[in-house]
Order: sequence, then C-alpha cells, then structure tokens
Amino acid sequence: MRTRKQLIKAYIDFFKSKNHKEIPNASLIPENDPTVLFTTAGMHPLVPFLLGQPHPLGKRLVNVQKCIRTQDIEEVGDEFHLTFFEMLGNWSLGDYWKKEAITWSFEFLTKVLKIPKEKISVTCFEGDKNIPRDTESAKIWEFLGIPKSKIRFLPKSDNWWGPAGKTGPCGPDTEMFVNGFEIWNDVFMQYNKTSKGYLPLKQKNVDTGMGVERTLAVLNNKSSVYETEPFEKIIRKIESLSGKKYNDGKEETKAMRIIADHIKAACFILNEGILPSNVEQGYVLRRLIRRAIRYARKLKIKSIVEISESVFEIYDDYNLDKNFIKQELEKEEKKFLKTLEQGLKIFEKLTKGKRYLSGKDTFLLYQSYGFPLEMTKELAKEKNIKIDEEGFKSEQKKHQELSRTATVGRFKSGLADSSEEVTKLHTATHLLNEALRRVLKRPDIHQKGSNITPERLRFDFNFERKLTEEEIRKVEELVNKKIQESLPVRREIMSAEQAKKIAQGVFENKYGEKVSVYSIGDFSKEICAGPHVKNTKELGHFKIIKEESSAAGIRRIKAILE
Repeated sequence: MRTRKQLIKAYIDFFKSKNHKEIPNASLIPENDPTVLFTTAGMHPLVPFLLGQPHPLGKRLVNVQKCIRTQDIEEVGDEFHLTFFEMLGNWSLGDYWKKEAITWSFEFLTKVLKIPKEKISVTCFEGDKNIPRDTESAKIWEFLGIPKSKIRFLPKSDNWWGPAGKTGPCGPDTEMFVNGFEIWNDVFMQYNKTSKGYLPLKQKNVDTGMGVERTLAVLNNKSSVYETEPFEKIIRKIESLSGKKYNDGKEETKAMRIIADHIKAACFILNEGILPSNVEQGYVLRRLIRRAIRYARKLKIKSIVEISESVFEIYDDYNLDKNFIKQELEKEEKKFLKTLEQGLKIFEKLTKGKRYLSGKDTFLLYQSYGFPLEMTKELAKEKNIKIDEEGFKSEQKKHQELSRTATVGRFKSGLADSSEEVTKLHTATHLLNEALRRVLKRPDIHQKGSNITPERLRFDFNFERKLTEEEIRKVEELVNKKIQESLPVRREIMSAEQAKKIAQGVFENKYGEKVSVYSIGDFSKEICAGPHVKNTKELGHFKIIKEESSAAGIRRIKAILE
C-alpha cells in the first residue's frame, strides 16, 4: 500500500530533479488576504509572486500544502469530498510553459507512480467567444501517446481557472483522470481579465494541483478517499469507540466518514490558534466540531476527544499541539452538549399538545440548537408528530443563500487584493508591530494573525492584558511619527538563517532557504511577502479604532488610515 509520506516524498523529489525549489507548507490562515477564510490551495500563499513579485527561491517551485475548503461541508461523507486535505503542487513563475508542465505530469504519473498509460484520460478547454480552444495542450497529450478518443474538450465551467474576483489572472487548465477519477490539474495562467476583456499576461504562470488523498485512492485501488492511509487509524478508532464496523451499513459508513473528516479538520484549525466562535474561521471550526459530535452520538460515542489521538499519529510530521487541541475539543463538546439539552427542552415546548411541527420551528432547532433534521424526525416519530420537511428545506435554502451572499462578499477584492489601499494598510501593520514592541517594552511581541481589507487592517499579537488608553495613544503617536519622517521601505533577499538573526518573523517553520526582508528606515525589519509602499509618507494618518481580546493571550487591534 502506498502511504501519504511516500507519495509526498516521491512528488517533491521528482520536481527537485527538474530544478524546482521546495517551499514550506504555509499557515492554514492566509496572511494579509481578506478574500478567503482559509488557505484553499497550494497557490494561495504564492499570489504576490504569481502577480509578478520575484520569489526569493526563483521561478520553479514545489511543495505540499495543507488546505481547508468549506463550501462542500454538506457533501462530506460521500466517496471523495473532504474539508481538510493536502495538495501537491509545482509552479512556474514566468519560466516553463505547457509542454514541460504536461510532459512532467505525464512522466510522474507513468514512470514514478507506474500508472499504465491506458488508464489515463484528459480534458482541455473547448474555447468560447472570448478565448480560443486550447489545442496546444491537446497536441502535447497526443504526442505523449494519449489517443484522441481519451482527450475531451470541455467548457469554462470545467476547464478554466479564475479570476478569483471580477478581474485578475486566469486561464485554461488541463485535467488528468485515472479510470475516470480526477487526480491532477495543470492551470495555465496566460490571461488577465480586465474591464476591457481578456489581455495576455506579461508573466505567464503554471499552477498545478494534485490531491494527496485522491491520488492515494487511485494508487491503492480504493473506491473512496476515506479508505486510504490518512484515514485508516481514525476510522479504526471510531469503530472501537462505537462498537460498530465502517461497512456495517450506509448510515454507519457516512457517519464515520463525517466524524473522521471533521475532527481532522478541527485539529488543524485549532493548531493555528483559532478558537470556536460565531464568526469567520471560529464559526467554521464550531460547525465542524458540533457536526462531528452529532454524528458521534448517532454511533453512541460518548466523547470525540479521544479520536484526535489518531490524527496526531497520522500527521506526526506536523508537530500538532496535542494538549491544546484536546483541551479545546473537550470545552466545545461540553458547551454543545448543554445546548443540546436546551434544544430538547425547546422541542418539548414546541410540540406540547401538537401533532405537527412547522418548517420554521424545525429549522430553529437545527440552526440554534444543532438538531439535524434526522434527529428532529426521530424525536417527532416517538411522539407521533408530523414534520413539515418541505418548509424546513425552504428555510434552509433561504439561510444558505444568505450564507453564500456573505461568503461571496469576501471575494469582491479579487485574488489577494494588492490594491493601493491594501498595500498602504499592509505597510502600516509593520509600523504597528514595532510600535507595540517599543511602547509596551516587550521585544517578544509578534504577529499572531492579520486580515486586511481596503477599508481597515486587523492585527493580532501576543499580549496578556487589555491596553490602556494611554498605551493606545502612544502607539498611534509613534506610528504617525514614523509616517511623517518619510522613511524609505526597502526589500532585501537573504537566507532564512541570516534573516532570523536581524528581522522579525511570523511563523517559525514557514520559511524557505531564501526570504524577503522589508526594512522601514531603521525602525522596523520584518520577513514578509506582502505588498508594500515605497515610502511611509504615502500612508496618511494612522488611527486605532478598536483594541480587544481575540483569544487567550492574544489581543486584536483594528485600525484605519485617514
């Protein structure tokens, strides 16, 4: 059986042999990118470089990236949908193009993974009124020995990537299938979508993605990603805690898959220092944990905390914070079980002396107390009460539309917004970071998270108490003083070891061999990959609008530039 670690090593070694440099696995929380809640693909941390900024390690890159995708939570439990997954990727930043990318993909699949050529089929972009058909990719596949009958041309909905916002880099892709199962995607970013239409990009990029779990399913002849090695120990643990078998029945299989996926994702989100809450990443985390608890109760599992142990075993290469993760899972579990009890009381109240439960009330139990429809149906059946299922679905649809609208709002600023406003606010976070260290006389203060929109910056840092009004005023004054001093902002490329000696860094394990260090006069020096102004005089007036707690030992500042 091929294992996760074997596949990752084979992929990275292969592309290193093609002169690619390995880049580190970035945080699951995107830095300085308000457009998404989580890192959803390997290209996410590379956005500034895809847009033209030179990468310290050069033009050919490779890595494995941990990812979270939340749009398919309701689909988790089928054969292949996952919330947490790992993505293998190789990139060309204005270097090689379609011929090399496709040839190497084919070589890796057939020579390294030993997949017979006959099992491989591909798709290419069929073209539309704006963009011609991608015959270039199809010809390369034919040259490599893929027959015409196994090359399909599909529309934009299938074989086109981007832009993430209304404008930005985009282009056709070619997807690879093994026995009809999609495992790899090569994206060719060759256009820039503008208000005037599609223009050729000056820097053409290749961005590829191969899902670790999907590829393992293909290599090991498994019909589902949940039967691969990254899930094996978790499923066994769920079986031992429930006294049931994974393939006892359709419902048991689905419940075990959901529990395994959600607890794995929750462990990784908690490891980023995110806590369950009712907003943003914390809301997703809470939803995952509570959904796992509901399905665990179906299987008569008393607590989900023990299941995390098997996640730590599988991903021992990630150095997860076991104690913190288990502690937070336990807290959220206790909190939710209390909510469930309250929900049962509300259910009794809503159904007292009734023979019918409206869709609105059924949805209230689902939304506010975490009751899945199946659970409410079971409780209602015991009391011989009918449920308005259609009404429930209608309420759920309304809620999903609202959620979708809220999520889409996050994408309006496009692909990792590098607008003038965001660039200014990002530079201001460097000044804020250093000002906090100096005013609070704490050189150990560093960034614990950042989220920047064109309107404001949000900066999280390690500090155990609320700042006084006087401290906030002094921080503001120091930042504005440095803005008025018209300090130059300079970028240097150096080794990570050298940078760590002289500059501030965000996450200890995330740097490659070479990094960018930005200096603001003699005031601030930070390892960073974000967009920056040339001089602090461009920033305007800095104002802190809020200082609050973000998590235990973490404070949060929101600020604007006027």
